[in-house]
Amino acid sequence: MREIALDTETTGFDPSTGDRIVEIGCVELDNYMATGRVFHRYINPERDMPAEAFKVHGLSEEFLKKHKVMAQEIDAFLDFIGDAKLVIHNAEFDMKFINAELIRHKRMPLPMDRAIDTVAMARKMFPGAQANLDALCRRFKIDNSARTKHGALLDAELLAEVYLELRGGRQRGFSLSEEAEGRRVTSAKSRARPPRVHAPTDDELAAHTAFLETIKDPIWKQ
Repeated sequence: MREIALDTETTGFDPSTGDRIVEIGCVELDNYMATGRVFHRYINPERDMPAEAFKVHGLSEEFLKKHKVMAQEIDAFLDFIGDAKLVIHNAEFDMKFINAELIRHKRMPLPMDRAIDTVAMARKMFPGAQANLDALCRRFKIDNSARTKHGALLDAELLAEVYLELRGGRQRGFSLSEEAEGRRVTSAKSRARPPRVHAPTDDELAAHTAFLETIKDPIWKQ
């Protein structure tokens, strides 16, 4: 089952006011495990970089001007994700930016049911607890020490690990092969037991008859 853990970085919070995507990171998953295939692009947003956004991801206008614009990258992005489900932390945010870019470049927007929102999964699993990516990494003991700033590819890689844990984690010891985790599985030898005597004794029969006589109007006498 192919899925894509995905994250974006942007110039702000609202594409309807001119904010744009500046970085896309995607990690391919197969049966909840990373395959090693990734898609990562920095995008020239063709606009300035607000100071508040720069504090979050550290991507400057000067740096991004050296990279391609979205029109040059959008088809490669669509080819990579294909028809896979998209695993996104706070899916509504990233999907609105992705769809704004798709519409801007005359592509069909992606339906929201393509997205699996790991924030919603975390809140359902841990009601009342923090559901941000750092908090979930701490909960699942996932090393996020390299996350000094937000970065789309790093966040997508961490998200892939968080998603695996939200799905139940790596289950060990369920191998059907003869060897599981270095230990050979052997069958226990059975020991024959003498047959049990099941016929009731005379005393047991008498006690049973006496008990039945205490029952008023039994159905077997009607």
